[in-house]
Amino acid sequence: MTTFRIGGPADLFYRARSATELQRAITCARELGIPFFVLGRGANILVGDRGFRGVVVKCDIAGVEFLPEGRVRAGAGVDTFPDLINATVARGLGGIHHFVGIPSTVGGAVWQNLHFLSPAPARKRTMFWEEVMEGATILTPGGEIRSVDTDYFRFGYDYSVIHDSGDLVLDVSLKLHPTPVEELRRIVRENLAWRDARHPDLSLYPCVGSIFKKIEGIGAGRLIDECGLKGYVRGAAEIFHKHANIIVNLGGATAAEVVALIDLARSTVARETGYELQTEICFVGEF
Repeated sequence: MTTFRIGGPADLFYRARSATELQRAITCARELGIPFFVLGRGANILVGDRGFRGVVVKCDIAGVEFLPEGRVRAGAGVDTFPDLINATVARGLGGIHHFVGIPSTVGGAVWQNLHFLSPAPARKRTMFWEEVMEGATILTPGGEIRSVDTDYFRFGYDYSVIHDSGDLVLDVSLKLHPTPVEELRRIVRENLAWRDARHPDLSLYPCVGSIFKKIEGIGAGRLIDECGLKGYVRGAAEIFHKHANIIVNLGGATAAEVVALIDLARSTVARETGYELQTEICFVGEF
């Protein structure tokens, strides 16, 4: 259920296919005092080897609606790629095509303010999800369904307010711009090629992307590489040989092995460079 393919089982599992089902599941868990975790694509989490004591609620809220003037409304459980990106590119709507190849649901894109470098050849700045978003429908911790605008989320790098607020995204409204289909497809091809040269193929190397947060002026991966840790293996987990800020599952890796590599990278970089690495992934369950 995660892109890492690591972790023990949950006590309970529920698949919510609509906003109403998600609302009822969360309300029920809260009333009964059952711990819960809402899962999207599972692309930015490490689940502990002992699993999750409670209920995992999989957000599978589907549906994509194309509205006038380049506006699109999508359910929180829709995969950004390939589903939503392919559908918008086919209609000549640009904006989210920059995020091609990144595993995420629409809800997850809001959670982490999905981002990628601007098109080749310049790649001078980072493009963010907030730039194409007009608003969303959320479920508040009090069980209220509300419509909010983009400013509500107080977006930052790898951050939105729902990290702290306890809100859950139900659907998202986007404002895209008309663009020739061939131009969109060219950028999609270039971005996929750029990612393929640097990032693991998830079918071969399950992972969750970058482990550590960006350090201004110097990449975390570069620091780890300079410390000679690229390609280092612990059990069936490896600091990826192409990108040192990614840890991959070579087949049957445990959460304990991944945590050991995280600790090794942090302690080595701190000792040899003085920089403190901070993780950007979520740790879920019992380790």
